[in-house]
Amino acid sequence: MVSIKGVRSRRLMLGALSTLAIGLLTAAATPASASDKPAKPTVVLEHGAFADASSWNAVIEELRADGYPVVAPANPLRGPANDAAALRSVLDHVAGPKILVGHSYGGSVISVAGANDPQVKALVYVAAFLPAPGETALELTGKYPGSTLPGTLDPTPFTLPDGTTGTDLYIKPGKFHHQFAADVPAGTAALMAATQRPIAQSALEEKTEAAAWKDKPTWAVITTQDLNIPVEVQRYMAKRAHAHSIEVRASHSVAVSQPKTVAGVIEKAARATR
Repeated sequence: MVSIKGVRSRRLMLGALSTLAIGLLTAAATPASASDKPAKPTVVLEHGAFADASSWNAVIEELRADGYPVVAPANPLRGPANDAAALRSVLDHVAGPKILVGHSYGGSVISVAGANDPQVKALVYVAAFLPAPGETALELTGKYPGSTLPGTLDPTPFTLPDGTTGTDLYIKPGKFHHQFAADVPAGTAALMAATQRPIAQSALEEKTEAAAWKDKPTWAVITTQDLNIPVEVQRYMAKRAHAHSIEVRASHSVAVSQPKTVAGVIEKAARATR
């Protein structure tokens, strides 16, 4: 015989289970809140010649302040195919959607590395090359007049352990500020000159094999005071790629002199592809 106390206990238990079930169903039917939105894409920043990853430091601070995860790997600067392979190893290690950003020669690298990767949602070119397959950085630089880079270079021969020889290119320290970063404070430019990474001359003469901008949303920051890549060259490439372009009165080092502007374009690209 079941006691009155036992019946009451069972009723209380059934009531609790019913309440729990209703709560779960209600939660499942409730629209996602703002906190449930998809995570922001990872921004991958590829530096170019005569620079290193620290050239993105101020841009990284802006992006992180707005909640974007960021990766800024070292670019070997040996050639588009080699450097794209190095960048691909980084991309393969980063889960989820990504925005690729390239500065200068780094644009050639992201053009190759970002091809045929569905997780690369957009490309942002910052004072950068947007080469078509078969084009070289050197060829594009000379398409329109205005680059004064050749007269500032310091060629340095190198020999690798396997006997391979070649020539690395630096910008002469005394010419770096005017040539590469005229709108950056002199002290900062001096540090940039001291820490610059050389690019193999052959890298500027190597033809690119792919152009990710052909089938991915593309943005371009065009620098009108650029002495490395003439502004008309940048305009030509951006127009050909149907890029969303912004023109900035800045030197080639716009990521250092105007990081808020550069970060703003990157975030615009990220928002447009979510």
